Amino acid sequence: MSNVLSAESVSHLSKLAYQTMRVKKNTYLFREGQDGDRFFIVLKGKFQVNKLSGDGKQLCLRLCGPNSIMGELMVFSQNGKYLFSGKALEESEVLVIKNEAIEKELLVNPEFAAEFMRVMTDHIRKQHTKFRDLVLYGKKGALYSTLIRMVNSYGKEIDSGILLDVQVTNQDLANFSSTTRESVNRTLNELKGMGILSFEGRKIIIHDLEYLKQEINCENCPASYCNIE
Repeated sequence: MSNVLSAESVSHLSKLAYQTMRVKKNTYLFREGQDGDRFFIVLKGKFQVNKLSGDGKQLCLRLCGPNSIMGELMVFSQNGKYLFSGKALEESEVLVIKNEAIEKELLVNPEFAAEFMRVMTDHIRKQHTKFRDLVLYGKKGALYSTLIRMVNSYGKEIDSGILLDVQVTNQDLANFSSTTRESVNRTLNELKGMGILSFEGRKIIIHDLEYLKQEINCENCPASYCNIE
């Protein structure tokens, strides 16, 4: 996957870590606005990186599994604050590295620097497209964008369309779209009535992916950028 470090880089960076931290489920590793002096690499478990919107709703920007990096935007930032929050979705473990240690490594290790910049660019591009969809097309557009990303991450072609082969709640979709569960309910029912999607238990089947793409003027970015992770 494009949004994680290689196993070789993680092994190399583990030598720079000053701490291995266990994080309990549903607790925050870091919060938006805290001093951003540390950098994290996920060893096991899963995290949700999110940001609070102006109206107090949570916008989930990405999911981070093993070998993913978090807090990377604060590297080379003087007295920077975390722009986002990182919450553990399950029992997890991370490497903790001081920013200054990463900065020194980036200056002397060009291969790692190139990989690090690639991962950062991927994250920034994903965040930009999420904010773009939300600003230009509103909460409904953000939901459509989330469904498209889920197709790229979990989509499985079946006779009637594309099955999102993952159990997801309407609250999960609301968090990814910075809206309410009630709004997601209404929009999904509208799409169901139009024949755009249907439900199979707690899973969603997309019957007309092109409709969702046209509604947000989808740029057909590579799946490595346009995904939920």
